[in-house]
Amino acid sequence: MSGCDGCSAHGGGLQRLGFKTTNADYVVALAGNPNTGKSTVFNALTGLRQHTGNWPGKTVMSAEGGYSYNDTRYRLVDLPGTYSLLAASTDEEVARDYLLFGRPHVAVVVTDATRLERNLNLVLQVLEIHERTVVCVNLMDEAKRKGIEVDDRRLARDLGVPVVPTTARRNEGIRDLLRAIHEVATGETVCRPRRVEFTAPEVTSALETLLPKIDALYPGLPNARWVAARLVEGDPSIVQAVESGRLGEVREEYEVAR
Repeated sequence: MSGCDGCSAHGGGLQRLGFKTTNADYVVALAGNPNTGKSTVFNALTGLRQHTGNWPGKTVMSAEGGYSYNDTRYRLVDLPGTYSLLAASTDEEVARDYLLFGRPHVAVVVTDATRLERNLNLVLQVLEIHERTVVCVNLMDEAKRKGIEVDDRRLARDLGVPVVPTTARRNEGIRDLLRAIHEVATGETVCRPRRVEFTAPEVTSALETLLPKIDALYPGLPNARWVAARLVEGDPSIVQAVESGRLGEVREEYEVAR
């Protein structure tokens, strides 16, 4: 692929809109471990070169940008780099809450091709929360240099979502990433993400007991099953959020922001 892969002049259909994110047709959340090149992917799509602003009430930096692809406007929200969604840190809490309640149309998880196994921990957690997901396997040039091969087609079959190899700093694979995001957002591609199946009777019984109670406390709560599963596992951040009522407050904040 050429270094201009993704430019409108080369048939990619991409128009970088920088900070112009109003009147977007779709919202895309960009997640990933630190040092995966996530910011480079963000820059390649939006044309921005710096992050500005903070998440409401947080010291964590936030960044938004926009782009147009195939006459469709997208708002790209760059989530803090995080290794998991278990909310052991403010970064993880921000990423988790946005995926739970921000309701982006598409989630893109950027991974490092040279550390793919480790990065898949976050991918699988995102798939538990968000069905419409695209996995971007970045730093393919580094993987090639180290003799690492990535079977993206098999990985896509195993995960049940599109997988796109890229080298974002050279704009390689960006056109394919744009296409994958567009097809998932518009419903042309239907994702069937791999998720944990709970088969132990005591676990399924606990979930069946918890779900109506969660619905009574927070009617119509997005991802109620995921919240119930975290309660069964004893996730302290979710337990505290439910007991304190913070879960409802966060949900309301995102509902107002939509």
